[in-house]
Amino acid sequence: MEKGKKRVAVLVGCNYPNTHYELHGCVNDVIAMRDVLVNRFGFDPSHVTLLTDAPGSIFLPTGANIKAALEIMVQKAEAGDVLFFHYSGHGTILPPLEPGQDEVVALIPSDYNLITDIDLRDLVNKLPKGASFTIISDSSHSGGLIDKEKKQIGPSTIKNTPSSSISYRAKTIPFQSILDHLTSLTSINTSDIATHLLQLFAADASLKFRRPQIESESLKSDEGILLSGCEPYETSAEINEIEGGGKAYGAFSNAVQMVLKDNKGGSSNKEVVLMARKILEAQGIEQHPCLYCSDGNADAIFLWQHPDESD
Repeated sequence: MEKGKKRVAVLVGCNYPNTHYELHGCVNDVIAMRDVLVNRFGFDPSHVTLLTDAPGSIFLPTGANIKAALEIMVQKAEAGDVLFFHYSGHGTILPPLEPGQDEVVALIPSDYNLITDIDLRDLVNKLPKGASFTIISDSSHSGGLIDKEKKQIGPSTIKNTPSSSISYRAKTIPFQSILDHLTSLTSINTSDIATHLLQLFAADASLKFRRPQIESESLKSDEGILLSGCEPYETSAEINEIEGGGKAYGAFSNAVQMVLKDNKGGSSNKEVVLMARKILEAQGIEQHPCLYCSDGNADAIFLWQHPDESD
């Protein structure tokens, strides 16, 4: 592939097998997305890194492994490259770590080594000029996962009535459950989650906990693009079709894949989110995908796909 025109992806699916918060569709989500990237968007399979907790998986989706894969992708990026990160799994929202601070939104890797909005902002800030970094997060409380990124499509006043014919569960783990799990591992009697994470993961813990006073520097115009499965205070749904013989899947991941399949000529980031919202509304799923990016990237074609590149 031509230098500076690489398409590189990191896909993470966490099902948390044999736990109280086990999911069933997250690995399915990222395997399906890998097929879309290769067959629709021309990604070289060797440039797509898959991290899942499926049986026999080579690369487990621990916090350290996910961040290492993303760091390598960003470090190797050049102007013109297209970077993509798809996460499907649990997300959570934490109370402020210090008085006066905002609540913390985070992804929950398989080992509970939380990845926060500060970590993703740090990655975006390292991106070379002329490269783009698109994130799809099919997880609860995912709105705003790139710290200080501009909101283009935010909270909705529309409230849907969930359909009784659809069986689904929220992809979230409450803060207290995370704290209880970490406490069982450290045996430290404190409600300060940072203490537990630092004890367990040390230098692999989130920047948010290692440098509590960090001030993330938001660039005036950057190439970070976040398509979140829901608003900051909403949950994302996993559809359970196992009883009917079908596969479980994330509602937002599936909606995005439906949009991409139906729009061969290429859709803008804004169009992808708005059309995904319509699909979820029609299904009776009460979550509202959001878009966070610069003004220019709101109207840019998703993954920089041009009409003459489509099948």
